[in-house]
Amino acid sequence: MPRTSQRTAVFTESLIREMSRVAARRGAINLAQGFPDWDPPPALIEAGKAAMDAGRHQYAVTWGSAELRTALAGKLTRFVGVPVEADRDLVVTCGATEAMMVAMMTVCDPGDRVGLFTPFYENYNADAILTGAQAVHVPLHPPHYHFDPAELRRAFASGLKAFVLCNPSNPCGRVFTRGELEQIAALAEEFDVFVLTDEVYEHIVFEPHRHTYFTALPGMAARTLMCSSLSKTFSITGWRLGYVHAAPEVIAQARKVHDFLTVGAAAPLQHAVVTALNFGPEYYAELAAKYARSRDILLGYLDRTGLGYTKPEGAYFVMVDISPFGYASDIEFSHWMAKEIGVAPVPGSSFFAPGENRYVRLNFAKKPETLHAAGERLLRLRRG
Repeated sequence: MPRTSQRTAVFTESLIREMSRVAARRGAINLAQGFPDWDPPPALIEAGKAAMDAGRHQYAVTWGSAELRTALAGKLTRFVGVPVEADRDLVVTCGATEAMMVAMMTVCDPGDRVGLFTPFYENYNADAILTGAQAVHVPLHPPHYHFDPAELRRAFASGLKAFVLCNPSNPCGRVFTRGELEQIAALAEEFDVFVLTDEVYEHIVFEPHRHTYFTALPGMAARTLMCSSLSKTFSITGWRLGYVHAAPEVIAQARKVHDFLTVGAAAPLQHAVVTALNFGPEYYAELAAKYARSRDILLGYLDRTGLGYTKPEGAYFVMVDISPFGYASDIEFSHWMAKEIGVAPVPGSSFFAPGENRYVRLNFAKKPETLHAAGERLLRLRRG
């Protein structure tokens, strides 16, 4: 038979999703794939039922229903601090996963260079491969995951067409300071580079840290494609609702890419989520507080194990140093941990350029009782 495409030969299936399957097979607590084990707000569930009963079963407008884009534009205007036009500045996608693919395919041609901080969310490398672009990795240096300005400048000077910025960062939990973002912005301006931001954890940020929207920085609105979703904010990861926000001339092209990738997101869910976008500021404050409590539960158990980790500033993941166990393969360790400890992590190597096997990622998007059960099992990893 004919050979399948070369692009499929140079990356694997997601290790995150694989470890969810391993957790199910082993009966382990799944701290691998980042989804909450609680339901969305009751008002949102009721809105979903109402949308079904109202007959919202056929295609919505390809780039998002008018009511959703209007609500989303209002929410972004409030939080980003700059006016967002529903009819010009947005395209609704099937999750932030499609949003990033749309963004990259909108601005990059085959052979273009795309910069990524490493560690990175595993999809970005695959997105570059599927686009035909070349990934250029810039290290975030553990344990605090800061970048070296000289290394970053060299990457931009190498001829980047776009740079991917995940903030707050999955997997390492960094929340970049305004000063750091201004350094990236200055390089984007100097070298004429698009910045593709992944801001799905924008509302999961822990004191004293603050989220700065890259597109709101001076001069960045014209070159930023903001990718985000409603999944993490409203605990609806299975609804697959995301969006790209960018300048109108960019969105006009992004809509074409989106149209031929997926046509559109689920119509009844688009209608339902408008309810959540009208929640008041107290919702977002409680969301961050809830995740801060969850973080503290998991980190309390990790402290008792004696293992090293980096305290997350945002998002809902923690990177744990497993080097004391002496495994040459973090994948092998993760399978052992799921089987023998009863908790499934993600091998850290899925987030790094090749050669890094010292870490696993755990997520704390779980109920307190789930985290306490996992924590008691994690104590079997105690060192010293």
